[in-house]
Amino acid sequence: MAKTMNSALIDAVAEQFKALAEPARLRLLNRLMEGQATVNELAAAGEMSQANASKHLALLAQAGLVERTRVGTNTIYSLGDERLRELCDLMCARALERAQTNLAAMKRRAR
Repeated sequence: MAKTMNSALIDAVAEQFKALAEPARLRLLNRLMEGQATVNELAAAGEMSQANASKHLALLAQAGLVERTRVGTNTIYSLGDERLRELCDLMCARALERAQTNLAAMKRRAR
């Protein structure tokens, strides 16, 4: 990360995090980490309608987080940036650590 960020860079970073700040979009990205998929496959994995999945995928594509490729009549989606895997690993580990810390604190209070 840059040591200092100017206002424009801060805004750009905030837009990327905003695109990731929706659980439905995280479910779609989680499925795409397994490999490319059609909108119908992604909708099923994310337990949402095809229209809702398409809306979220469009936002993720606009943010450069997913890529779309036309294959015949289908659109195939894939991760737009492999660094998403690293970001997910980092944030998932952090969330797990926080959950474990909170659980330990609850157990101590319950004694």
